[in-house]
Amino acid sequence: MAVTTRTPSLLAVDEHRARAAAGITMVLGAVAFVEAAYAKQYVPIRVVTTFFFLDFTLRVVRGLPSSPVGVVAGWMTRHLPAEPVAAAPKRFAWTLGLVMSAAMTVITNVHITGTLPKTICLICLTLMWLEAVLGLCLGCVIYRALAPRGWLGRTANRICPDGTCALPAPDPSR
Repeated sequence: MAVTTRTPSLLAVDEHRARAAAGITMVLGAVAFVEAAYAKQYVPIRVVTTFFFLDFTLRVVRGLPSSPVGVVAGWMTRHLPAEPVAAAPKRFAWTLGLVMSAAMTVITNVHITGTLPKTICLICLTLMWLEAVLGLCLGCVIYRALAPRGWLGRTANRICPDGTCALPAPDPSR
């Protein structure tokens, strides 16, 4: 059964939509980062990190089509054929984004500036750039490393771009 970009699913995600969402969040984050780092205007980063926290929460809990960025990404990629990939690795990557955005929401809204928020923000921007531009989901790579050890489960993990999330066949001797 094919998954279209209009059908929310907890098992599969449209790769085009996921990459577009990463690009949108990267642009929003980069603008907010530049405003904070160079113009010393902190309101945009406070707003963006709070928005990211809410958006990633929706992605993790309900799926990409339920998040505001996912809706815009779906509209941007509506003309492309769906390329379904496993949702579990993407959801793991979004959970990492959720944790970082939660930390940044707290850090920026209690007015902490300096090296800590800059470092977290640059890590986030790098991860989003890798996903949006190169199609490299480092969260998916981490998922692939942890899942065979039984730490994350083994559901819906065989349909990832470039085999990033494919797991080796179970060893029958174990």
